[in-house]
Amino acid sequence: MQPPRTPLRRLVVRRSSKTPSTARPFTRHTNLAFRGRPQIPFLSVPLARNQQFRYLTTERKRWLAYEVYLGFKYTLYVWGIIGFSVLGYWSIQQEWLERRYPSPHEWGFLTRLRYRLAKWAPDRTDLPTVDWVLTGNCAKNVLQRLEDQSVEGAGLLPIKTEGGEVSGYDITAKSEPWRRGYYEILMLCAKTAEHLDGDVVDKTRHIVFPKDLVLGPSNPNPKPIPHGSPSAPHEKDCERAFEPPETFYKKILATTGFTSKQKMDAALAYASWLDFKGLSDASELTYEWALALATESSSPAPPLYDPQSFVLHDTTRQPSTNLLNALTALATHKARTGDVATALPILLSVLRARRSLPSPQSTSTTYTEPEEAHSSSPWTLRNVIGFTKRLISPPPYPPPPDDGSSPPVRDAKELCEEAGLNMYIGEIIYAASPSSSRSSREDGLAWTREAVDLAEEQLHKLNNSEDADDAAKKTCQECLSSGLDNWRTMVARLAREEREREAKEPVKASGGWLPSLWGNAKGQEMGGRWTAEENVVKERTKRALEVLEASEAPKTGIGSLFWT
Repeated sequence: MQPPRTPLRRLVVRRSSKTPSTARPFTRHTNLAFRGRPQIPFLSVPLARNQQFRYLTTERKRWLAYEVYLGFKYTLYVWGIIGFSVLGYWSIQQEWLERRYPSPHEWGFLTRLRYRLAKWAPDRTDLPTVDWVLTGNCAKNVLQRLEDQSVEGAGLLPIKTEGGEVSGYDITAKSEPWRRGYYEILMLCAKTAEHLDGDVVDKTRHIVFPKDLVLGPSNPNPKPIPHGSPSAPHEKDCERAFEPPETFYKKILATTGFTSKQKMDAALAYASWLDFKGLSDASELTYEWALALATESSSPAPPLYDPQSFVLHDTTRQPSTNLLNALTALATHKARTGDVATALPILLSVLRARRSLPSPQSTSTTYTEPEEAHSSSPWTLRNVIGFTKRLISPPPYPPPPDDGSSPPVRDAKELCEEAGLNMYIGEIIYAASPSSSRSSREDGLAWTREAVDLAEEQLHKLNNSEDADDAAKKTCQECLSSGLDNWRTMVARLAREEREREAKEPVKASGGWLPSLWGNAKGQEMGGRWTAEENVVKERTKRALEVLEASEAPKTGIGSLFWT
């Protein structure tokens, strides 16, 4: 039986029944239980949305201005260095061009600049082909400036034809350098016109094209355009790219003030161009005109050659250089046209006259003041002073060349001209002889061998000489190269005929088994005369290439710049 419940007991029991059995945690100050970094205001990261900042401060402005200043400064330095480098390179190039292609000092700056570019363009080695369009543009611009009364042509007197056209000028009032430069630019224009003959220029695009690429009724089957080239032009949009060569040749021949040699050289070049175009009659008349110009200085005296056969017959007087050159050109023209009976006597008479020329006189021993001992070092005071003078002062214009009115002397250049005559004679004899005449062809081959030997000997001497003439070197190089080509062609033809002849001959059976065991020892040992000479020509060609390369090798070493 349970005891009765009192009110106090009921209250205690009721309160104790509401009390949880576990310990009660902190509910109001939960942050006191956080063990991390305390949230202090000056250590907290401010939020951008709550606060504003000043980005362009005074220090930042000063830094940005300094950076902009440095950028402009270094940009100016870099472009300044590039500009001065280009200007220095251009100045050195123009100085080199002026020394290689001298221009008259009385011409203006632009005229001299374009004259040098026009002369240099055909000789450039950094381009795969010669840019004749650039050469023609520069040469035509120089020619226009020289003939302009307000630029370089003050004092020129035009020479007009009956129709009122200007055929030439009277340039006798000009100085010799001016006249020589005018002549050279006219000849360069004529040479450029020969290379651009038949080319057309598209007027809409100002591009030069060969005539066989034009689309039009005059060219129904045009050639395809090379890959990467502009599209083919239409005939209606095209015109002639350059004047014909005879325009410039005739202007030289009609101008008053040129020497007889200059006019003769122009007439020979014009006649050669007519030969190339197939106008044999006009070419022969021009050659005879050149021959008359060659004897213009000695017109009161009777000519040294026969006017009918053009053979030199007067042995009492020495022929001039102009006469020898004109007769040689006329003879080669007659040989090309098939008149061998006239050409060969002319060449033989010219060769006889060249061999009778006087030898160059040795320098007489005269007293001269003793000079400084030559030093092997280029850094001597004399060499440095000489280099400085050459660098500062403009190069002098070269003196006028020989006018060709006097007889030449038998120097290295004339000996190479003799070698050239031997080559011409050998080629004519070989080509004119029939295939059955073996002795005549051997005679022509002998003349060619003699030409190669003489040219190679003179080129050896010129390579070992310190004061060798460039014109003589060029003549010997051309003669040696052409002679080797002719010799190789002649021997190859004779060797081929020899092999064909041996192939047709039946093989003779030899008795016994011993010769068959060793083979045809006689045939293998001999190999034919012309086959053996063919091998000789190959060896001579290799040896001659070394001589040609040695003659064209430039001077090496920076010390050569300081040599006086």
